[in-house]
Amino acid sequence: MRLRNPIVWLLLAIALAAGWQQWRSRQQAPAATHDFPAAHAPALPTAVGATTSADSSASNNPALPAFLPPEARATLGLIQRGGPYPYRQDGQVFGNREGLLPRQPRGWYREYTVDTPGLRHRGARRIVTGGNPPREWYYSDDHYRSFRSFSAGMQP
Repeated sequence: MRLRNPIVWLLLAIALAAGWQQWRSRQQAPAATHDFPAAHAPALPTAVGATTSADSSASNNPALPAFLPPEARATLGLIQRGGPYPYRQDGQVFGNREGLLPRQPRGWYREYTVDTPGLRHRGARRIVTGGNPPREWYYSDDHYRSFRSFSAGMQP
């Protein structure tokens, strides 16, 4: 069968583009969201410069740096457990193309999404770690235009 009518080609192209868009949106959708009840909360980070004892737990150390949103607790818990992460980009190499973090070899930094309530996409909030296991911790609430360093106090 030969398709000579340009309208048929146009309709076919539109149908293919719509199907591709639908497929892509399903690929980028989060797999699941994670809520951590207070009783099962992961170990919490400490403020920059704070000291913690090696035996401190989530119940003994409830302080988050004031600039971290409450949703960062879930992200930090996922990082500590090694996933599973709700977004396919989480845990991937962060390239530091902006050059705002200290210069390190490629692969040193990893990025993780901090959920933003009310959004149906990743939003702009990220935690970026440095090292494996992470030894450096940074937070960005403006999609990598700025970063704030913090200490997570997490041990592998």
